[in-house]
Amino acid sequence: MSPPRSIVERAAAPQTVPAITAGGLVWRPATIDDVATLTALTNAMAKADGAPYRVTREETEDDLTAPGVDLARDTTIGVDEAGEVRAYGSVMAPPGDESTVRAFLFGGVHPARRGQGIGSEVFAWQTARARQVLAASGKELPGRLAAFAEDSDPAERHDLMKRAGFEPRRFYADLKRPLIGDTPAIPEVELAEPLRLVPFSAELDDATRLAHNDAFRDHWGSEPQTREQWVNGRSEFVPEWSFVVIDESAVEAGAPVVVAYALSSRYEADFPVRGYSFGYTDVLGTRRAYRGRKAALAALGASMRAFADGGMEAAVLDVDTENPSGAQGLYASLGYVKEHGSVMYSIEL
Repeated sequence: MSPPRSIVERAAAPQTVPAITAGGLVWRPATIDDVATLTALTNAMAKADGAPYRVTREETEDDLTAPGVDLARDTTIGVDEAGEVRAYGSVMAPPGDESTVRAFLFGGVHPARRGQGIGSEVFAWQTARARQVLAASGKELPGRLAAFAEDSDPAERHDLMKRAGFEPRRFYADLKRPLIGDTPAIPEVELAEPLRLVPFSAELDDATRLAHNDAFRDHWGSEPQTREQWVNGRSEFVPEWSFVVIDESAVEAGAPVVVAYALSSRYEADFPVRGYSFGYTDVLGTRRAYRGRKAALAALGASMRAFADGGMEAAVLDVDTENPSGAQGLYASLGYVKEHGSVMYSIEL
């Protein structure tokens, strides 16, 4: 029997990434000074494709400074003769991966420059760079190259990924629950001691990360988050809309054990696009040992009430449609309904 192939062999990484020549753009790595123009490009693409979001400059900066991104090697942007960014590609490899080493591909082309072959060449560059990143990880684990597409994206984006060997792997549902008008009451949950619902605080932040890593151990595609990963991307985070449940009888790493959590954000740039204001539940979960005690429901309910108290018209979240915890059924029982969808395409190595 042949020995198992190493990650280097499985990644089949090229020595160099392919050049991008289509469209006559000049290509260079992104820098932090590109935040404004990359934000404008992302929003132009989102508008053209009917995406249910817009991004802020702060969110773009979060992406450029995320752990696992080497701007000089993992990004490329195409600039036209007027100095405007018209296309970009990036590769992000989360540093905390322990069971599957992953590389995520993000990018796109300005609507005015589509149909010129730029997108295909950018995606080829990303795929080659992603294979290099996996090969260089030194982690002898299963590997995954992954990219996302909204259901509202042009068919060409989905077809591009399929032609490159990526297969549709997971499907996600964007859910909305109205908070005004004739809507079901937000559930009130009485927790049994020693569980207690408390507002999120900086002192409980890392304890919440540990709870999240435990809660998502059995979720497909989830990997542990390092402290750096956990705190990145919080430009729209609203602590006062976030709640955790603690076990007052247990301590871990010098802090009360967080057993469930609902962390929320305010994506105000999306309000005009969706046509309503909303609070967004970024992450929700329960440690496996505490499931069945309605701890996450208590945290979610508290967040929903905070959204309503803050004048929001709806609560919104995103869920993996094959979530093993049965979360989608819970959300349906609370009045959440699907508004949009997206798909993750991947190559498994």
